[in-house]
Amino acid sequence: MATAAAQKHIQLALGLPQRLRTFLARYPPSSILPEGANPEEFQTAYQKVAPNPFQSTKHPVTGKWHEPKYSLRRQAELVKLARKHNVEELLPFTVKGTEYKLAKRVELGLRVKGTGVGQKVKGHKYERQLGAKMEKRRQAMLDMPELIREWKKVGKRNWTKFPK
Repeated sequence: MATAAAQKHIQLALGLPQRLRTFLARYPPSSILPEGANPEEFQTAYQKVAPNPFQSTKHPVTGKWHEPKYSLRRQAELVKLARKHNVEELLPFTVKGTEYKLAKRVELGLRVKGTGVGQKVKGHKYERQLGAKMEKRRQAMLDMPELIREWKKVGKRNWTKFPK
């Protein structure tokens, strides 16, 4: 008889949609194997043909590339379904996965030139000089009380002769 923990996992698995259950039965993740088990021994017939059904495979004899078992559209549907049921980490690596998409977003930015990591937008001259201009203006505002005191010492008539 199965233990209480195993029963709980079985009930959770039965709560998944049929499409997701079928996929996980064909391509079970190595994370659900027993402790110390060799993943090679527990491979299904589907996994022997294509270890990752989301990636192209090269035929060992002919050297020709075979398309993935699941198209990009079907991959996206499976990932959305798995994400909805909080089991996305059980799926094999795919370019439709959340982790991959977040990494690409960080690397490329918002697909607007200059928003990625280490990129700059060329921009107009006034846009490029805006930072330095605003810093100079901020510094002038900080120095203003001292400048006003100096002007009051010199007087109204001699302020044009004040050294810059």
